[in-house]
Amino acid sequence: MIDCSSGSVIRTPIPVYPGYQVSLAEEIKHKAEIATGAVGLITNGIQAEEIIQNGRADLIFLARELLRDPYWPRTAARQLDLEVPSPVQYRRAWDGHPMKSFLKKSDRVEKE
Repeated sequence: MIDCSSGSVIRTPIPVYPGYQVSLAEEIKHKAEIATGAVGLITNGIQAEEIIQNGRADLIFLARELLRDPYWPRTAARQLDLEVPSPVQYRRAWDGHPMKSFLKKSDRVEKE
């Protein structure tokens, strides 16, 4: 598995746009026939799913997006219209919280 990132270690202007480093993973994956992980402003589930489903990389690596949204896996699942159950440890904290309106009914702990 190769983490395909330019590393941003050389002071040179790099155009930054959604998925701007995915082409590195895609080229290495296909030319070297080795598993790759894509990075580079991957910010939503639909974008990540497109990269994986179209064989552009084998894995998505997230960094800054997880700092912006520590619940990114849950956010991505919702964007893909998938249901992901809440971790049991979170249910009591989220129930009755303003975030409750964002939880699917199956994730809520109903008070008896």
